[in-house]
Amino acid sequence: MDDFDFLVGSWDVANRRRVDFLDADSPWEEFPAVSRISRHFGGGASFDEIDFPTKGAGGLTLRLFDREREEWSLYWASGRTGTLFPPVVGRFDGDRGVFEGEDTHDGKDVRVRYVWSGTSGTSGTSGAAPRWEQAFSLDGGATWLDNWTMDFTRRP
Repeated sequence: MDDFDFLVGSWDVANRRRVDFLDADSPWEEFPAVSRISRHFGGGASFDEIDFPTKGAGGLTLRLFDREREEWSLYWASGRTGTLFPPVVGRFDGDRGVFEGEDTHDGKDVRVRYVWSGTSGTSGTSGAAPRWEQAFSLDGGATWLDNWTMDFTRRP
């Protein structure tokens, strides 16, 4: 239930994302972010706020652990639009977490996948090099297009 404890604290985040999330030939852009993450409900919840200073945008993530199903639901809210996106749901196996859900992007139905990796070193101990990846699928998960990565470095 304390799977996201590795994220607690403040982070510099190196972002790399496709300009067009659905186009495999789309160029990538890179930009910085700062994220602040807190732990709640004895490890059963995690909350973070992320700012993208060069984009003039930000957002919030709420992660909740369902004790009965033993899985996490991750909710993203955009500061730009003020909307809460549908959750992705999943769990960790070792230091890798996979979370999937249904959404829409540019008017198209997509399956969304988040993958967390590099989470070894609990509660932010040295050695942890967290990475978040996002991919979209237009065919129900048969094929995936990676469209965003975030590499986290703990702030001093």
